[in-house]
Amino acid sequence: MSDHPTDFVGSIPDAIRTAVVERMPDATVEVSGGGGHYNIVVVSTAFAGKSMLESQRLVLGAIKHLINGAAPPVHAVDSLVTKTPG
Repeated sequence: MSDHPTDFVGSIPDAIRTAVVERMPDATVEVSGGGGHYNIVVVSTAFAGKSMLESQRLVLGAIKHLINGAAPPVHAVDSLVTKTPG
């Protein structure tokens, strides 16, 4: 893990979870990592019938406010797994 400078205050994993659930209310979200680098696993019915790329874009779109800017709290999503329940 690297030391990633950010002015974000609070729990970054919680902010990621909250943003994804706001976009996909039925989602189960697991976040691990730190230092600006995160691994995210999301399980949601919203991914049904979508390609892996479409599913990943849904998640990244939900957290784009945490990735963009001069000193964002999320520097990189090292692993993003999306799947449907079951």
